[in-house]
Amino acid sequence: MEISALTRSVVKSNHAVIAPDGYINSNVPGWTNCTVNVIINEAMGAKLCQTLITAKADCKVVGTTKETQIFFYIISGEATATVDGETKTLATGQFVYVPIGKEYAFSEITEGTQILTFHKVYEYLAGYNVPGVLFGDAATVPGPSYLGDDALRLQVLLPDELSFDMAVNIFTYDSGGHLPMVETHIMEHGLIYLQGQGVYMLDHQWYPIKKGDSIWMAPYCQQWFTAMGKEPAVYIYYKNVNRFPTLV
Repeated sequence: MEISALTRSVVKSNHAVIAPDGYINSNVPGWTNCTVNVIINEAMGAKLCQTLITAKADCKVVGTTKETQIFFYIISGEATATVDGETKTLATGQFVYVPIGKEYAFSEITEGTQILTFHKVYEYLAGYNVPGVLFGDAATVPGPSYLGDDALRLQVLLPDELSFDMAVNIFTYDSGGHLPMVETHIMEHGLIYLQGQGVYMLDHQWYPIKKGDSIWMAPYCQQWFTAMGKEPAVYIYYKNVNRFPTLV
């Protein structure tokens, strides 16, 4: 018999590893006939929210953004998304960025579809307009080598423009590929593994990671990763960008 007290999930003051074995469902108004797992949230000290939606029959995901922008990414399955009057069918690997003050509705969602969301309070920047709605497809986004290492490839899904205060990227590591340094930086991260496995070092603690796991990294949580196994490791991640780094 499996011991129910065992888990790979860890929650600390500056990082967390959340494995699917500990998911507890949440009810989100307007998101119906689905399982919603709130994986990262301000309640744990984060300044972002990351959720995972798993559709049941007749699932609908409907709402209006206010102070918070939302990035929706189809991990698997298919849905029809209508945002600010524009409608597109989204399948695996496709996404839509919903800026503040916009209505969104996902319908015709195939049962079992999984949708990842990243949420962040938008920070205005003088002289720049709030970004518009953006539909995209990761399959069409270039993935050049990262820092000249062909074992690492980085896809940038949102425009690298100052109007955006958040970035969402997909990082692919060939087996044996690893970050070239222990990163120490002000950006916060939320991520989920789409494929593969490896070992992540967070604040000098070592964690086995595999497909389906999520990680939260607070600012200045030291981080390093290496991919292991017989297939590339792939994760999609959020970070805050393009704003003055202090309130002082």
